[in-house]
Amino acid sequence: MGVRGGTANLPLHHGRVPPWLAERMSALGSALVEATILFEGRDGFLKRLSDPFWFQAFGAVLGMDWHSSGITTSVMGALKRGLAPKSRELGIHVFGGRGKHSLKTPDELRCFAEKTGLDGNALVRTSKLTAKVDNTAVQDGYSLYLHSFVVTDDGRWVVVQQGMNGKAGWARRYHWRSESVSSFVEEPHEAVVGQNQGIIVNLTDRRAAEAREATVQLAADGPDRTVRAFSSAAARCLNLPAHHEVRPTDVFLRRLHGVLALAADRGTTDFESLLLTDGLGPRTLQALALTAEVTMGAPSRFDDPARFAFAHGGKDGHPCPVPLRVYDETIRTLRDALHRAKLGESEKLEAFRRLDSRSWALERVAAGPSFDDIVDDEWRESPRFGGMTVMGAASDSVERRVRGKAPTKRDERQLKLFG
Repeated sequence: MGVRGGTANLPLHHGRVPPWLAERMSALGSALVEATILFEGRDGFLKRLSDPFWFQAFGAVLGMDWHSSGITTSVMGALKRGLAPKSRELGIHVFGGRGKHSLKTPDELRCFAEKTGLDGNALVRTSKLTAKVDNTAVQDGYSLYLHSFVVTDDGRWVVVQQGMNGKAGWARRYHWRSESVSSFVEEPHEAVVGQNQGIIVNLTDRRAAEAREATVQLAADGPDRTVRAFSSAAARCLNLPAHHEVRPTDVFLRRLHGVLALAADRGTTDFESLLLTDGLGPRTLQALALTAEVTMGAPSRFDDPARFAFAHGGKDGHPCPVPLRVYDETIRTLRDALHRAKLGESEKLEAFRRLDSRSWALERVAAGPSFDDIVDDEWRESPRFGGMTVMGAASDSVERRVRGKAPTKRDERQLKLFG
């Protein structure tokens, strides 16, 4: 049956991704997808993409705001751009998008089907039904404005779509993954879960069979009553807080200490081929370790997606500015490892793979500074690594952020860091 991979509830944020970040997100995102497919196959990547926790961690590693609604639009846009030149080689394709781009999905799928011999009408029907279910059959106060359809050459697919509740100031992301669709109108989800909106209409509930039949009759006879059904299932659901900054309660500090310990001693002799990469310092190794975890980590590792923002920061400076030099070095290192793997030299890619297990082992014994000290260290070192936010260079970002409002304790600490 069609599997609803999960649901995510995110605070609604506005703004655009600056070009300097958008280009890097496409480059790193496509490289990570390629690495994931090499290790786990296309089905492995689709399984990860359908997990709302993994998706959030993935977006955080790419330097987007760790919890906002914009992570969905920017990540799917980055993957669509970055994977387009490699789609034939990898056998994976991204269609649709936000607003007017979502309306192009049927034509894009038909064109794709003509080239691959897949059933285009069936793919279009699937695309429309997933949208109709989440926008119409389940009426929970969120209106869809983004629909992305990811499909492989053999016809397996994932749908990532997002709805908006402008009045409440929240967005909700829905994830679907195909196995063998048997019904879109009865129990196609693992669950429908989210912030309590009171009574909602859920015509996909198995107990609503009579209601669906009555609705069909109403369409013929004219509506004269309202049918309501209730959702009671529970599932894996990501609910993110309204606050923008990363707080200690958002991060498993023990896991972060493991990554910092790995970066501090630059790993062990198991990683010679990776460590000999020119320009690879502790801060880049920290980013690579978190990036490797997104590629290979177990599902349980993504319960604190905010931690992955310590790979490449966030465009709004939470928890720290985006270190452009580190970001570029991550892209270069991963691209080099992928290139060598294609030539039969897999040492660097295997070393990248082992970073995940190494940091996991270290976190059991590692100790380290407090969360606030870690954030302060990131800000202190940020200018050295070319730190940038949407407000400019790292040294200017704090002053611009606090201008016109009372600074928080964290703002005051960061202001002192830059004199």
